[in-house]
Order: sequence, then structure tokens, then C-alpha cells
Amino acid sequence: HGQLFHEIAKRAWLFEECEGEKRLRQGMVVGPTMNASTKFSDNYDVKEELGKGAFSVVRRCVHKATAAEYAAKIINTKKLSARDFQKLEREARICRKLQHPNIVRLHDSIQEESFHYLVFDLVTGGELFEDIVAREFYSEADASHCIQQILESIAYCHQNCIVHRDLKPENLLLASKAKGAAVKLADFGLAIEVGQDTEAWFGFAGTPGYLSPEVLKKDPYGKPVDIWACGVILYILLVGYPPFWDEDQHRLYAQIKAGAYDYPSPEWDTVTPEAKSLIDSMLTVNPKKRITADQALKVPWICNRERVASVMHRQDTVDCLKKFNARRKLKGAILTTMIAARHLSSRNLLNKKEGGPPSTIKESSESSQTLDDNESDKAQKQEIVRVTQQLLDAISCKDFDIYTKLCDPAMTCFEPEALGNLIEGVEFHRFYFDYGNNNPRKGQLHTTMLNPNVHVMGEEGACIAYVRLTQFMDRNGEARTRQTQESRVWQKKAGRWVCVHVHRSGPPGISSSTPVEF
Repeated sequence: HGQLFHEIAKRAWLFEECEGEKRLRQGMVVGPTMNASTKFSDNYDVKEELGKGAFSVVRRCVHKATAAEYAAKIINTKKLSARDFQKLEREARICRKLQHPNIVRLHDSIQEESFHYLVFDLVTGGELFEDIVAREFYSEADASHCIQQILESIAYCHQNCIVHRDLKPENLLLASKAKGAAVKLADFGLAIEVGQDTEAWFGFAGTPGYLSPEVLKKDPYGKPVDIWACGVILYILLVGYPPFWDEDQHRLYAQIKAGAYDYPSPEWDTVTPEAKSLIDSMLTVNPKKRITADQALKVPWICNRERVASVMHRQDTVDCLKKFNARRKLKGAILTTMIAARHLSSRNLLNKKEGGPPSTIKESSESSQTLDDNESDKAQKQEIVRVTQQLLDAISCKDFDIYTKLCDPAMTCFEPEALGNLIEGVEFHRFYFDYGNNNPRKGQLHTTMLNPNVHVMGEEGACIAYVRLTQFMDRNGEARTRQTQESRVWQKKAGRWVCVHVHRSGPPGISSSTPVEF
């Protein structure tokens, strides 16, 4: 009976999604409940950009009548599918329900012809995890205070029959830069409305490292998925790295489904048993036995932290968290580029089909399109290898002018020279060009790119991974070779390819005998 209910619930959910999409295409549903009679510009002045995604941008805005500041999420509705409209409507409806000091509040929702505006609280403190690494002191008690505020927001959501489904560091913000500013839960784009104790199949949604076992198994699920994610976040808050980790997603999911995590020495030796016990109760594979948000808030480690939680400074946690932050920023940047590029590619393909031969020869036209796409991909891959080699040549020749022409001014990099930090802007590398120019042996440097592997992301995006061999003469006149692994994300802007991100592994190159690479 349980399996039958699961299958019925899954099919009902799929039917609802399909019917919703059909109604949208028929014009029966046009988007979120909104103020359609008012233009956004009538009430708000738009200011600087705060952030951006594949199909939206967030800007600071000022209410004309009150001078109050807000953050406006501006969605380009021309780029959205019918199902995306349905999700947008759901997000706006859910956000209007939620008014809590630890949740970013929605104040206004305005639909115009090509854009939808969601006006939220302006939170200026940045991400919680970024704030932690900038602190002079961070302890287990601080982690307790952080997770308490997160649990308060989740308990409130669950009391209102809302499941967030995407709890992760990127969605945990600080109200301001003031010391002790409140943690705010943001981004309800994947949130769903459920019954009081309802469990059903609501679809596969979330971020890989924070997904619960029941979601991965495609079992019925509900509120406990948020608690699992809280357990992952608490684990990271205490040591700076996640409980489940593998570059291979299949192995990562296997770890999660088995609940296979541990508390390795020495970093966990200084964490109190009470903290580990709370993590265990959150990362319980069986959702029916998993602790609830209300129950977790009553655990002494949280409600009596002054007496139970350790107040020892955790420098190793801060150091690990810096590297963790850099890695997730890299993945976010690449994912955003891929989503946008794939969408552009799909749209271009659709336009070509619409302008192609009549439907009577549809099969033939699709076959030729596939051939054209393959040839186009091949040419694009060759172009990416070529511009990457140009970039490496510019580095070898210490030509900063050519280097800057091939790089986006806001290029981000994660490399050993940055000491675990994600660096933005090409100016960071200027020092190394100048350093090389002062080196009398600067000409005795040769770079080789081996095994380049290019992944095309539409017509305006690509990612290349390769092994880089650098041959050089050290200061003793001896020939040496250094090997690193690199990945670069390229984007076509104004008709030319520019590097927007680089990730490089290997030891820092600044020494008396090793050339600096970037």
C-alpha cells in the first residue's frame, strides 16, 4: 500500500506540473499574484547591481515615497519557460506568507511586460560563511548561535507548512555588517507548500551536497529534508568542510544515502560530544527518526550554549572554511555560465528550427542540424584551445597587455598564490608580471599545454581543462619542469573570447627556484 501511495503521489505531482504548464501556455495563468497596474519605476529608483544569476539580476532600489532601501530581484520573463513562470508564482506566494526576523522578507511583487520584480529586504552583511572567516575569534559557541537562528527560521517555515528544500551557505545572509547581526534565510525559489505532516514526491530539487537520502532515493519526503541540510551546515560550521564529499556525484550520493560520515582527528577532538550528538540526530538516514526543528532548539547545546558549548577559538576551522568558500564560489560561477550558455544555445537552436524547412521534412532538417552543431562545436573547441595557448604564451613572455586583452577585467581565480582565497580582477596578477620582468632569466621559460579537454556551453561559453608543463631555468642555472592542472572558463563578450575564471592546482610558485604561474 505504501508503494502504491508513493506511485500515485508521484503521478499526481507530475500531472499537476504538466497541467500547470499547459494552463500557462493557454494563457490561463500568467505568473505570480502581482501589482499589474503599477510600473516598477513609478515607485522605485534602481541603483547598483548586488548580484546576478543566469536569468535574473539583483539591484539595490530606493522607494521614492519613503526613501526606504530594498533589494529588487529582476527576472527577465522572456527567458523563462512556462514551468519557470509557475515556479515564480509559487516563490512569490510563499514569500508573502513568511514574516520572521530570520527570514528575508518580500515587500512587493510587480509584473511588467518583459520583467518581474520581487522587492525584498536589503541585507548588507553578505554571506554568513564569508563573515565567519573574517572574524578575529570564532568558537563552537558561535556555531551554536548561528545554527540556532537557522533552526528558528526553519521551525517557523515548518509551522507554516513550508519546506525550503535548498538550505546551503549561499542562502544564509547577515542583516548588516554590525557585530551580532541577525542571520537571514533567503531564496525560496525551490520552496514548496505541504500539509502539516504530509510526505509525498515533490520532485528532485536541491543542491547535491545538501540533499537528503530520501530525496536521492526518490521516496516521499517533507519537512525532514531541511533538517538534514541543517546537519550538513552545522558540520561545516564546526570544522570548515562538509560531511559528505566526492568529486564524483554518484559516489557522493552513495555516501549520503548510506549516511557515511565520521569525525576524524584531530579537528573533531576539540568538539564537544553534545555538538556531535546534535549532528547525529540531524543526519539520521530515516526521516521519521530525524530530530525536528522545534526539538533541536530545545537541545542544551543550543538553548544553554553558555554552559555546554566550548568557547575555544577554532582557527583551523576558519582556515578550512576559507578554502571551502573558494571552491563553492568556483562551482557557482561555472554553473551560472553553463546555465546561461545552454539556455542561449537552446534558444538559438529553436530559432533555427522555426526558420527551417517545412514540417514534412522535419526529420531531415533535424539530422542536418545535428551535423551543423557537431561541426560548430568542433570549430569552437579548436578556437578555445587556440586562445588558451595565446594566454599561456602571453604569460611566458610576460606580456601583461596581451594578457589583459584575453581576460575579463573581473576575472576570478582560485590558485595557490591566492592562499585559499577566491581573487577577483586581473590586477592581482600584475605583480607577477612585474616580478618576472625583473628576473634576468625571464626569457628561459617555456609552457606546454597537454591533453586539453574542452566542454562547450552554448555559442558563448566554454570550459577547458588541461595539464600545464612549465620548463624553466632556476637561479642555479639548472633546467627544471613544473606540472600543474588548470581549468579555465571562457565567455564570448562583444564578439571575442575572454577568460572569466581560472582554477589551478599545485604548490605556490613564488620561491627562489620556481616560476610564478597564473
